[in-house]
Amino acid sequence: MNATPLIFATTPYKYMLDRILARHPAWEAGNVEVKLFPDGERYQRIHSDVAEREVFLIGGTSTEPATMELYDLACALAKFGAKSLAMIIPYFGYSTMERAVKSGEVITAKNRARLLSSIPSAARGNRIVLMDLHAEGLPFYFEGSLVPTHLYAKSVILEGIRSMANGPFILGSTDAGRAKWVESLANDLGVEGGFVFKRRIDGRRTELTAMAARVDGMQVVIYDDMIRTGGSLINAAKAYLDAGATSVSAIATHGILPEDALERLQNAGIFQKIMVTDTHPNAVRLASDFLEVRSVSGILGNWIEEHWI
Repeated sequence: MNATPLIFATTPYKYMLDRILARHPAWEAGNVEVKLFPDGERYQRIHSDVAEREVFLIGGTSTEPATMELYDLACALAKFGAKSLAMIIPYFGYSTMERAVKSGEVITAKNRARLLSSIPSAARGNRIVLMDLHAEGLPFYFEGSLVPTHLYAKSVILEGIRSMANGPFILGSTDAGRAKWVESLANDLGVEGGFVFKRRIDGRRTELTAMAARVDGMQVVIYDDMIRTGGSLINAAKAYLDAGATSVSAIATHGILPEDALERLQNAGIFQKIMVTDTHPNAVRLASDFLEVRSVSGILGNWIEEHWI
């Protein structure tokens, strides 16, 4: 039996594989040839021998093509004889449509979970590893023998918050939905939590309805599990400043930041700094002095080390 794990990555997550291997240089990177035909169809060929190997595949659902690349490669790894297969998905998308609100709505998150559940099983089964899910019920959407695991980026987030705060601070939320997460983080940090309540108008706009926080004369670090367009974050930051906060910074696990979202946040002129992790390829691409990106590769590497034997 080979004494090292064999680790593959889809194209958007090659950076994560590199970061994990930098921490564990003795581990083996899987070799996959990937190219696109003129019509956009993807060609993949696995050059590593995966038969009877403990195989780990790092990928994500940042886009529909990324999801399908993950699915196709996972199917092939199982077909070519992987002894076990663990799909590590730092960012599982589709959280906007994780449940139906109106009649006739399609629950995309559940459908994608069913898709990944249909991947053929390796000899000793398949696992899927997820991180800081927007909706904690998502693991229950996976079906059959696929075993889900929910990891938390808490250690990286706590380190990030401590580095952002210069003196006493309040840990704030963007909405009541993150209240339990903020409360847990605040307890670990030994600080108070501040909470705002919002009403969503549409996919880009939210409206602040109330605040439960005493922030006068305090700096505020806002936590959210993910930053998309930044509308909720900007509204919350303005509310804290209006309530007397001296400064506002923000931290999140997933930096989605589509289109001009980061420019919009920076141009708002109200954030000292924004920090995210590297669970999403956009965050890595957009890293700057304003947007600090910290890696969760240590957390993922530790999980691999604990489970590959």
